[in-house]
Amino acid sequence: MRHPIHPKAPEVAGASIEEILDRYSARFADRAADWDAFADARVEGYRRAQRRYIGAGGSGKHDDPSVVPPRAFTLSVMYVEPDQGNAAHTHEVEEVFFVLTGQLTVFLEDESGQRVDIHLGAWDCISCPPGVIHGYINEGPEPVSFQVLLGTARPELMGYADAELLRERDAHLTQPRQA
Repeated sequence: MRHPIHPKAPEVAGASIEEILDRYSARFADRAADWDAFADARVEGYRRAQRRYIGAGGSGKHDDPSVVPPRAFTLSVMYVEPDQGNAAHTHEVEEVFFVLTGQLTVFLEDESGQRVDIHLGAWDCISCPPGVIHGYINEGPEPVSFQVLLGTARPELMGYADAELLRERDAHLTQPRQA
């Protein structure tokens, strides 16, 4: 008989290991590419697709039953074509980008608008601390895929540095999806 040192989490205490495996695993084939996950994704230059694995990420879409329920973080995979990226923004928690394929330019900005870039390739990563303005662009010749982790189970919507995008941020969740 096995005796685990740590108790099971309350939400799985009565579940079988088959039930746990079914609810807490996610396959790529079952992840839909959401090209309308973020308010800025409707703007040329910021178009990208999010595939949610654990939780909803910073999109605010927390009600997808196909994603693994989050406990302490979220995990998504982003797909970004060349010359696309995302707008400068902040989060209330750290955000990690881990590049799987392609090349990604990540930028950090200070409050005066000074910007520094880092170029990441496959298996490179950056952790953006809470409240630091950051974003990314695919300046490479090929699409880039990378993991995004946010350091909380239910993150707030991203805080866009651009005032117009910030105004449109909340409305994006109630507007009809764009094709």
